[in-house]
Amino acid sequence: MVDLSRFARVGLGSWPTPLEECPRLSEALGGPRVLVKRDDVNGLGVGGNKLRKLEFLLGAALAEGVDTVITSGGMQTNHGRQTAAACARLGLRCELVLTRRVTSLVGSGARVAPRDDEAYERSGNVALDLLYGARLHVCDTDADAEAIHRRLAEEAAAEGRKTVTLPVGGSNAVGALGYVAAAAELRDQLSEVDRIVCAIGSAGTVAGLALGAALLDWPVTVDAASVSGPIERHTADIDRLTAEASALLGVPAPSMAHVRVTDHALGPGYGVPTPAVWDAIRLFGRTEGITLDPVYTGKAAATLIDSARTGGIPATDTVVFLHTGGLPGLYGYAPDLIKEAEA
Repeated sequence: MVDLSRFARVGLGSWPTPLEECPRLSEALGGPRVLVKRDDVNGLGVGGNKLRKLEFLLGAALAEGVDTVITSGGMQTNHGRQTAAACARLGLRCELVLTRRVTSLVGSGARVAPRDDEAYERSGNVALDLLYGARLHVCDTDADAEAIHRRLAEEAAAEGRKTVTLPVGGSNAVGALGYVAAAAELRDQLSEVDRIVCAIGSAGTVAGLALGAALLDWPVTVDAASVSGPIERHTADIDRLTAEASALLGVPAPSMAHVRVTDHALGPGYGVPTPAVWDAIRLFGRTEGITLDPVYTGKAAATLIDSARTGGIPATDTVVFLHTGGLPGLYGYAPDLIKEAEA
């Protein structure tokens, strides 16, 4: 196991998170054996995968004397909500720059905006951001977001405050350490695993898991379901982040041959759920009482279901589905949720 003790870290989550057998889901799929790694129930701020990254990111920030944290994302960013909760716990000022219309290049290059209705812009993660005391700065474009970042940094400097800007999704070399640690945690819970299925957006979670598995010499495949863009971009992000995290750890960057990125459930783009995604959300809910979201875990679950039913995942495999959280974001889709729940 790689020793992470030399890195600054602050305790935010409840570890280890549960690893739950899902016999009714496994039966509905006709195999494989499915277990769910419940990183959605790890405590602070309604839980989610970003807490593992934030333990290292904010640990480093506190060590540098930071008092103000700036980060960004879409209106319903889970990373923003968990950052706001962590800052509340640690007594840090939190500035969230939220882009109203998150878009993603897909297919022919058309740009797709997820939605801009009242539920999406005022409920779910947005309401919790405010509850945790974050200051929200809502804008329409990436250029606007960059300008707001600069202004916030300048204002903080003028007031004598020290800032740190966290990347989207908390995905950099330091943040990836959270899932290097998670790989060891999961292997200790169940070493005989054939594959891990999870969503991929900013790639920090997948990169950390894949790097951790490689450093542990743990022969597990990581199936990463795209939620936001083309396979080539995600693959490049994984390679870059694992190389940077390996350099941080002082070890050679291992091969990422055990990572498989797919876009089967991507649909039109980020934040746009397809019928298969809602089917997956219902199946997890009605077989195991597990709640997924339509942006991340719903797309990962749709990928798992499709792969199991078409033979991409053998019925004899043992599969861990990494539940990365996102429950509050489900309420940002309240009109669709009500209709789909009744189906």
